[in-house]
Amino acid sequence: MESVVRDLRTRRFWKLFATHAFAGFGVLAVVAGVVVLFVPDLFETNGWMAPCGLAASAIYGFARAWPRPIETQYRAPSTIIRLVRGDLLEQPDSHLVIGVSDTFDTASPYIATSSVQGQFLQRVYGNDIAKLDEDIETQLATATPIGTIAGKLGKSVRYPLGTTIALRSNARRYFLVAYTLMDAKSTASTTTDGVWNSLSELWKVVRSESNGGRVCIPMIGGGQSKLSPVLPSVDSVRFIALSFILASRTQKVCDELVIVAPPKQYDALDHLEIQAFLNSLRPSR
Repeated sequence: MESVVRDLRTRRFWKLFATHAFAGFGVLAVVAGVVVLFVPDLFETNGWMAPCGLAASAIYGFARAWPRPIETQYRAPSTIIRLVRGDLLEQPDSHLVIGVSDTFDTASPYIATSSVQGQFLQRVYGNDIAKLDEDIETQLATATPIGTIAGKLGKSVRYPLGTTIALRSNARRYFLVAYTLMDAKSTASTTTDGVWNSLSELWKVVRSESNGGRVCIPMIGGGQSKLSPVLPSVDSVRFIALSFILASRTQKVCDELVIVAPPKQYDALDHLEIQAFLNSLRPSR
């Protein structure tokens, strides 16, 4: 409810309301003009009709501008993008995307326990680091390292940004994509170019491993990646959506992409602005 109230206070909402209300009133005015040609004194003897027309126009404007779930369906390609409020690891019947570093570290203190990756270890693997490391190493067997980080504690073998592996749990997939760089002090960082290239590589693996199923991805740019100043929340959503659509136009990636935002970040977003952006990604005719 708080997010709806926030949307109702935005300039974009009132602009949409005014546009649709005036459009509705214009249609009623045209109809009234035609009717007056045949019944000239209709409105003089029925004064209540004018205020009813204004009320109807206002109701129509509110109905068209009222905030709705943030989602857009595309025909070319046939796919859906949604933005939802919630916990990534609680999304049912979905493949999940987990961001990792180029060393694929898994343990604290190199990985924050409160991060998506830290929560993934706790809630999916039951804090079994050995099992998670074993599964990761198995999937990385076909990847080519690009070097090591001298003096780094934890894992020191580096893989190219964008390296993506798919951990399997029955029909479900957990896509671990490397989009941050670790240094010798186990400090992670990245750039917008690094994230963009990583997403491009991610969609290739999702395309081949997801079987078209629903894929959920967290917002990127916060936490240890240190991208928040240059890639704030609203731009993170745009970044992910644009990358996904461009990849899908080459070849369909999956039936549905869900961007999952934590409650505080979701409530702070301009939902109508994001909806307008998702709509703008539809190909022009």
